[in-house]
Amino acid sequence: MADFAALYARFQQASAVSTDTRQPQDGTLFFALNGPNFRGRDFAPQALAKGARFAVTDDADLAATDPARYTYAPDPLAALQQLALHHRRQLIMPVLAITGSNGKTTTKELVQVVLSRRFRVQYTKGNLNNHIGVPLTLLSIRPGAHELAIIEMGANHQGEIEELCQLAEPTHGLITNIGKAHLEGFGGVEGIAKGKGELFRFLEQVGGTAFVNTLDARLPGLAAPVAERVTYPGPTDTYPARLLGAAPAVVMELYDGQVVEAKITGGYNFANLAAAAAVGAYFGVPAEAIADALAAYEPSNNRSQLVRTSRNELVLDAYNANPSSMAAALGSFAARPGDPAAKVVILGDMFELGTESGDEHRSLGRLVQGLPFGTVILIGPELAQAAALDSSMLHFATKPEAATWLRANPLANRQVLVKGSRGMGLETLVELL
Repeated sequence: MADFAALYARFQQASAVSTDTRQPQDGTLFFALNGPNFRGRDFAPQALAKGARFAVTDDADLAATDPARYTYAPDPLAALQQLALHHRRQLIMPVLAITGSNGKTTTKELVQVVLSRRFRVQYTKGNLNNHIGVPLTLLSIRPGAHELAIIEMGANHQGEIEELCQLAEPTHGLITNIGKAHLEGFGGVEGIAKGKGELFRFLEQVGGTAFVNTLDARLPGLAAPVAERVTYPGPTDTYPARLLGAAPAVVMELYDGQVVEAKITGGYNFANLAAAAAVGAYFGVPAEAIADALAAYEPSNNRSQLVRTSRNELVLDAYNANPSSMAAALGSFAARPGDPAAKVVILGDMFELGTESGDEHRSLGRLVQGLPFGTVILIGPELAQAAALDSSMLHFATKPEAATWLRANPLANRQVLVKGSRGMGLETLVELL
């Protein structure tokens, strides 16, 4: 790129950074990124027409037509990432990175509501946790307007967390857990541990601080090389916590003895709540403010949501699924008070399991077989293998087929767990429940 200083100056004049012309563009710096099926330069004029102040494009001829508004970069994505790193290095504030196999978005949200009780916090919105989303989050941080940043990092192969750390340069890090997610890309659980552990290895190199969930047997070992470690939620940890109940929602005792009744369901969320409490305490958020923030938090985006319809009570956890999160959700749902015969589970296929997919879906079937549910509804071609284990399980190859059955057999006065991978879109079945 010819003039990086000029690009940073344009960034400072812009209202925000954008990569999507479907979003408002008033005053933005637009990066015309390329995709597998489109050329970003085709959208650059559209962004300017919609109100973007400047646009970055890899089309030198287009950039030459209006140098006052276009910046030429042979690789707009690399320019975006370089700009984000340069901006990151202007920021004098703690930067907390959060990753893990399960619960990273929920934990990020919980940490944000806790830290916001004391600090002006900027954080990853939605699931912008990849090589594009992390730079966008970094570039949304404004010195003076923000005092602390939370960066969610997602990955589906080794090396990706390391690359994101090189962009965000976190001072603090938290790994929620190591579970069976993205097995296809990581090559097994040990590969997952190595990949997620890249965050702690970065903190070791820069003298950062690791928040360590001691409930996960792998994490203390991964964190051992980090000089400063903050542990939770075991009784001898830095910030202990105790699970008192998980249904219909989590009730827990914090490190100072306060009891919090959360609005989030599932015992598997105890560690996420405890993580937020530990991070808040470490950063000096008053204990009462931590308890109030955790009690007030209401989950959204189909993550561990308690939804009461006119006929049923739902546990809507359909944002994503993998073998670890499925097992946790099913165990928690089975432990909920109520007549087992009135409990219904609606499960969708788990994606990105690679060669392990068949075995993992059969294992899921065996797990469901051993739990006391009145009705089991399995959706998706992979779950056919689980359904074959037990003729009492209903199986539908597609979601529309399942919807047809639900219309013909309306459920009432039931507790219903809905969980599947994002691509299954099972949340659309809620209207039938």
